[in-house]
Amino acid sequence: MSRLSAGSHADVLVIGGGVIGLAVAWRAAQRGLRNVIVVDPRHGGGAAGVAAGMLAPVTELQYGEEPLLHLGVASNRRYEGFAAELTEASGGLDTGYRRCGTIAVALDSDDREELRELHAFHQRLGLDSTWLTGREARRLEPMLAPGVRGGLHVADDHQVDPRRLLTALVAACERAGVLLHRAEAVELLVEDGRATGARLSTLETVTAEQVVLAAGPHSHRLPGLPEGVLPAVRPVKGQVLRLQVPEVYRPFLSRNVRAVVRGQHLYLVPRENGELVIGATTEEQGYDTTVTAGGVYELLRDAHELVPGITELPLRETAAGLRPGSPDNAPLLGPTALPGLVAATGHYRNGVLLTPVTADLLADYLATGEVPDLARPFTPTRFSPASPLTKACA
Repeated sequence: MSRLSAGSHADVLVIGGGVIGLAVAWRAAQRGLRNVIVVDPRHGGGAAGVAAGMLAPVTELQYGEEPLLHLGVASNRRYEGFAAELTEASGGLDTGYRRCGTIAVALDSDDREELRELHAFHQRLGLDSTWLTGREARRLEPMLAPGVRGGLHVADDHQVDPRRLLTALVAACERAGVLLHRAEAVELLVEDGRATGARLSTLETVTAEQVVLAAGPHSHRLPGLPEGVLPAVRPVKGQVLRLQVPEVYRPFLSRNVRAVVRGQHLYLVPRENGELVIGATTEEQGYDTTVTAGGVYELLRDAHELVPGITELPLRETAAGLRPGSPDNAPLLGPTALPGLVAATGHYRNGVLLTPVTADLLADYLATGEVPDLARPFTPTRFSPASPLTKACA
């Protein structure tokens, strides 16, 4: 990590060194913006360090989220090239990107009917998903429970390893000349109605032409941020388990597997190195990141019902992270009502998936001052009373 010089000034100051902040900084530097600075007490942390890394815009689709679907599909299509470019830019660090596909399965007749409706929705939207009988699902994944009643196969919903992704982004930023400064932004500086930089926990001050707020669920809590400029970004807790599949049992699963068990969404993400990630709970518990016995029990119980052999695997890690959820659970991308302040937060459960498209869209805006068309539905000003999007929803 680098140190600031006295009176540091940046073309772009990024507040938040998680996966979104780092990717935006890297792309901004590539677009020719000089003196890009990222401030965070621990670069490469945040929710992505806990996330499983499913790249599943189709199988995660919910009704009413069509604009978010388009953004997710656009990002997913960029991922293979993004991962390859990042590996090269980081000096050869692998991101764990894997084209494996995803199946979503049903354990009872009610879940099967829900999946049938989702499949019909996919077809109306022109999405590529294939209906599976229970036997066909088990043929693809023999470890699935005999009671699986049916499912969907989405060949283009893949995965990446978020921890490797973060490591590669840190390295790529450093190699691109981005200054990664280990400090907390304790106050947004505003002069004459414009964001001009930040005061840091180290008592240093950084001024900037543009400030990107990418601090996840802490974004709207930054002291100095004028009221009403950014809607509240709430923390949504998610607990995740990591198991290890012994060599003799591999491949335990070949694809990502999703299901709804007792009304709770569950996913299993198998890595090529034998790691199996199980997640995730959804808890509105404020900023608490405690791993609870109940959360671990529920995940193991539901995973065992879906894949009975799961209880034979060693449990390597339990963890909890905070997803940043906006009021409509869609990201906040682009200029805010405060000139000079740009938002890149509120990605909720799609932060890792939306990393490539967020970085591209924000770098385009930072370099040109024009909001790309793909970002327009997601600008923070959509929550303003004067916003056409707000009026349309009234």
